[in-house]
Amino acid sequence: MPMGDAPAAVPGNSRPPVPGRFRLSRRSLLGLIAVTGLAACGGEDDDTAIQPSGTPAERREVVTDAYVFGYPLMLIDTIRRRALEYTSVNRFQHTSALPAASQRTVVRIDLDNLYSVAWLDLREEPVLFEVPQIDDRYWVMQILDAWSNTAFTPTSLQPHADPGATAPFVYAVTGPGWRGTLPQGAVQLPVPTADAWLYGRIEVRGPDDVAAVRDIQSRLRLAPLSAWTTPAAAEADSIPENQDWSESAGLQALDEMPARDFFERMCELMQDNPPAAEDEPAIRRFATIGIRPGGAPEGVSTGELSAGVEAAKRKIDAYVDPGSILRNGWVLDLNVGRYGTNYLLRAATADRGVGANLAAVVVYPALFDEADDDGTPIEFTLRFEPGQAPPVAAFWSLTAYGSDGYLVPNEADLHTVGHPVPPVFAPDGSLEFAVQAADPGPGVPRSNWLPIPEDGQFSLVMRLYEPERRVLDGEWLPPPLEP
Repeated sequence: MPMGDAPAAVPGNSRPPVPGRFRLSRRSLLGLIAVTGLAACGGEDDDTAIQPSGTPAERREVVTDAYVFGYPLMLIDTIRRRALEYTSVNRFQHTSALPAASQRTVVRIDLDNLYSVAWLDLREEPVLFEVPQIDDRYWVMQILDAWSNTAFTPTSLQPHADPGATAPFVYAVTGPGWRGTLPQGAVQLPVPTADAWLYGRIEVRGPDDVAAVRDIQSRLRLAPLSAWTTPAAAEADSIPENQDWSESAGLQALDEMPARDFFERMCELMQDNPPAAEDEPAIRRFATIGIRPGGAPEGVSTGELSAGVEAAKRKIDAYVDPGSILRNGWVLDLNVGRYGTNYLLRAATADRGVGANLAAVVVYPALFDEADDDGTPIEFTLRFEPGQAPPVAAFWSLTAYGSDGYLVPNEADLHTVGHPVPPVFAPDGSLEFAVQAADPGPGVPRSNWLPIPEDGQFSLVMRLYEPERRVLDGEWLPPPLEP
């Protein structure tokens, strides 16, 4: 079904107005036109389809805010359309191997998990998926709506609303306004948009563990409700090795997209993926230049659109959440995953790592540093005092990246510590890592050495899966990186 088509009803089910979602009716739109003075003028130039509203500077400001507002919706759609060149909706795609250190498509890549992802079309009926019994291994099945908000996150530690439930776990992702009957035992996960993203991760403990995770992937099931009991529920695709199915290609495509094309597509997407009720003031403001569900830019010139978009890109790139925690050189943002009306945080998070999960599931303390550029290798130490090792209920890792965001090439082929090989603690309970390019020698266990570039910029990203409360309360952050 084309993206702009109205959602079809499931036979035998009614589709009432969606609580908490905002749509502009024909009457509301006519009233808005009357209030704002927008009137058709019949010109064939798309820059003058209606009488402009406000000054050029005011229109550019509206464009800027509308771009920030719609950026996550557009980015996810761009990634989705690229992925669907290789597969179809409502079908799992699995990563079949750990990424090579030489890969140059995904920045700050994760070495902790194999991924099982699917693009869900909820227009006609729910999509169900089943997680089998998975022993002694962490997993999370994140559900995102079309605006990049995390709607649900079943995990191995909290798989079910009923504490007594046992695997296999069956979940039913339902779209806006759906009513009907689900299979017995299925947990309903209602999503407020017709398009949704299932972003599953299963812990992998190094290359020798890939086969075990692949076996688990083969036992995941996913299918629309009408096909849930058929063999098709078990079909899946591997994610092609040459496909950048994450954000990189989407970022480039959006950066190159003409401004008017961006907003026309955004208006189309908002028909099936309507903004939330709390977005109504923003949508009414954007509608003064035609940007609304099912609309198109009007009364604003192409030059104004382009200028507004460039200003929005600068705002997104420069944004730092004032709620971020900065300590010991590390930065941590606990406000991601669900954004409400904080549109700039939502856009900036999507730009830097679309699909961010809730802090209760995983947090990402990050540190950016630079070695001397005079040719002198820098040796850093990262020391956790006794009782201060990363506090998690699942596991944690620390990965190094070069200035380009990719893994750091090194002869030892080491790129992460903490997982899957447990580090060695000192007799007093402290934990110390050598963070340096050169081999620290036999006095440092291989599990406690994290190579970085010999010079220039680098970054460290820690991943804390199921962090303890003191992390979520901002009471714990990693220690400083000491030369």
